[in-house]
Formats: sequence, structure tokens, C-alpha cells
Amino acid sequence: MPALVASAVPAAAHANAPTAPVTAAQRHAPGHTVTLPVRDALAALPVQDESRAGYTRDKFKHWIDADKDGCNTRAEVLLAEAVNTPTAGPRCALTGGTWHSPYDDQYFDNARQLDVDHLVPLAEAWDSGASTWTSKQREAYANDLDDPRALIAVSAASNRSKADQDPSTWLPPSTGYWCTYVTDWVADKTRHQLSIDPAERAALAERLAACPNQPITVTLAR
Repeated sequence: MPALVASAVPAAAHANAPTAPVTAAQRHAPGHTVTLPVRDALAALPVQDESRAGYTRDKFKHWIDADKDGCNTRAEVLLAEAVNTPTAGPRCALTGGTWHSPYDDQYFDNARQLDVDHLVPLAEAWDSGASTWTSKQREAYANDLDDPRALIAVSAASNRSKADQDPSTWLPPSTGYWCTYVTDWVADKTRHQLSIDPAERAALAERLAACPNQPITVTLAR
């Protein structure tokens, strides 16, 4: 299984001093940045069976207003991903604007027609390791604005069709988006150091075999 490779190694304190090797702990530390071809990143993810025991959606506090600017996480994603930027009114109510939903390749001009999807659903994250996290770590996951792949504005219909499924049972209706979707899925699981189950791994490997083996760069969370 390929090891996560650092995108950069800290310089030695003195020019003539040897560069210290990156330890295993450092490779998995929060804030560490890794770059890997996506198929290698998939191979590096731990494979294990999943369990949903104890899961409830309220264990992931989401749509918070982290920066206290009046716009919660959902609104921040809608503002960031708008094709034409809406106007933000009182309580960050959005009017105007247009959005493209890549899951089904449709355009929308009403924010209420959109859901903000957790690319790796909350239940799937729970199954894959988040059950052992603290409540603050789960809150950070559910409101991750630091990686644009984590949250995505899509049509409500496509998001609800997906529900909490992984790529072994659901892919976006727009086949032209499949490579982006599975590549971003691997990146998100890598970022949050989550596992994959055997069926998920097989489905991802099958799809990625038909996609460019492009490098992904990920800053590890938690």
C-alpha cells in the first residue's frame, strides 16, 4: 500500500545540516499536506468493514456561522459556487443568482431549489471512522469550508437521490461528472483519514481506471 507522500519537506535549520525524515506521525498530522496520484491515494486508504451503530444526524452539528458574518455554512457554499452571485439580505437570505448543479448538469435561479451536499455523506463518514471523533471534530467535518471539494451545491432532487450512498451504489446522473466525483471522493476521504469498505474500494478502482490518474493535493484535517 503506498505511503502518503509529503508535498514538501521542511528545510533543515542550517544549510549543511541533513534534512530530517518525515515520520509516520507527521505524515498523518492535522495540517500536513500530501500529494499523490489519485489511484495511489485510493490504494493508501485503509479498507475495513463499516458500522452505522449509534449514528444519528444530530451528532454532526452543521450549518453553523463560524465567522459570525451572518451567513451560515450552507449560505457560504451557495455564495462561493454561484455562477452569478446572488444578493445577500438580512440573515443572509439570498435573492437572485444562478447555480450549476454538476450532479445532473442543470442550472437553477433559486437557492431554495438547491441542497448543499456533503460529498462524503455524514452517515458514510460515521461508518468510516467519524464515530470515534469528538463532537467538535464532527462539527468541523460537517462545516468544512477549507476544502472546496467537501461541500457542493447541487439540485435537491439529485442530492436526495444520493442520500447516504457511496459510489458502489450511487453515481451522479451526469456521467460526464463521474471522474471528478470519484476523484474528489478519494480526496475527501484522504483529507479526513477515513476508511473505505471493500465494495466501495472496488467501485472507486473501476471508475478511476477510466479516468486520468491526476495528482490530488490534500491538507489533512483533525
